[in-house]
Amino acid sequence: MSDIAVSVNDVSKRFRMYAERNQSLKAALMRGRRASYEDFWALRDVSFEIPVGSTFGLIGENGSGKSTLLKVIARILRPDQGAVAINGSLAALLELGSGFHPELSGRENVYLNGSILGMNRKQIDAKFDEIVDFSGIETFIDQPVKNYSSGMYVRLGFAVAINVDPDILLVDEVLAVGDATFQEKCMEKFAEFRRAGRTVVIVSHAMGSLRSMCDRAVWLRQGEVVRVGDATGIVDDYIDDGHVERERDRERRDEGQARETVIVDGRWGSGEVQLTDVEVLDAAGRKTHLLRTGDPATIRLHFHCERPIDKPVFGLAIENLDGVYVWAHNSRDGDYVPERIEGDGSVDLAIPALPLQGGTFDLIASVVDYTTTHVFDFLRHCYRFDVGEGYPRESGGIVVLNGKWTGLDAKPSTAPIAR
Repeated sequence: MSDIAVSVNDVSKRFRMYAERNQSLKAALMRGRRASYEDFWALRDVSFEIPVGSTFGLIGENGSGKSTLLKVIARILRPDQGAVAINGSLAALLELGSGFHPELSGRENVYLNGSILGMNRKQIDAKFDEIVDFSGIETFIDQPVKNYSSGMYVRLGFAVAINVDPDILLVDEVLAVGDATFQEKCMEKFAEFRRAGRTVVIVSHAMGSLRSMCDRAVWLRQGEVVRVGDATGIVDDYIDDGHVERERDRERRDEGQARETVIVDGRWGSGEVQLTDVEVLDAAGRKTHLLRTGDPATIRLHFHCERPIDKPVFGLAIENLDGVYVWAHNSRDGDYVPERIEGDGSVDLAIPALPLQGGTFDLIASVVDYTTTHVFDFLRHCYRFDVGEGYPRESGGIVVLNGKWTGLDAKPSTAPIAR
């Protein structure tokens, strides 16, 4: 047990879902019956262990039971079945700033919130300057917190909670608190926790952060454990599962529906040539919205023009969901300019090995004249596709460069990275 910080054993948690509720004893007597409800099991037979000194992620969709499980571990909720064993002191960053009194100053709330989190006055005195410095709101520390912005409020709450110095820290969706500078300080603090041998348990939808920060993870679906293991593998499988499910949804939605024109977020152009469809095809020539890193793929543009057009230039670009312009290419730069097009037709761009890392991307398509100054048709976000983990596998970012490490005698290692 000394090597295990948290042991979750067959934990189940039930909530009552009321179809109707009696608001008072009088209402119950007048209606002559009790309020009706159904049992909802937020957690079912959940079991896993978190090693001491590890960073552990809870992964799953909204409603999968992650936050409920974190509250059970924090002893805010009591399980209906099973038990949780804790080895060491514990602090939870669940709702930052909970316990703050709006009429009290930031200074007074530091002492109030610190005492709620289990610190005595002597401990808070010793940590006070560090808390205020970490929060970055020294100028406003003696002002009532009701006058704070939401960012200042949660930053002060985070600064108090993070300085409790527990053996086990529970974190629920607070990796995006404050501005970029404050987020960097938060990540440095988590790294300091890990170096000190503390145990960190994180709930987040930021898969990139979980992949880079966590050693191990548990994947929950509808309150049940799908898998427990290495964080990198579980994050990859979770993302892939979401992509596959979205592909199934698209297939069900498109089944039996003829698609005559593309659906786009924005469209403009003079209209002499119109792009009537955009497709992404896999190695077998099948239309798909799901590819993997390193897969061969083809992007096909269908067009229609009422009269002959000389030397058209077709273009494509890719953006990720954050709006980052990842790539662009046109047929003139690719030495492919048809002398003339007329009526209906299509052109393909063949990609021998997709150089994108896992994520979701949007296509932009266009057709312009040879000078590239006159736009016949421009389609923004005309096709969305997902990329799952494939080969080569690289550590982060948007693209893969297929880089090779050389220079020293070394053997491939599957050992975990030291933290």
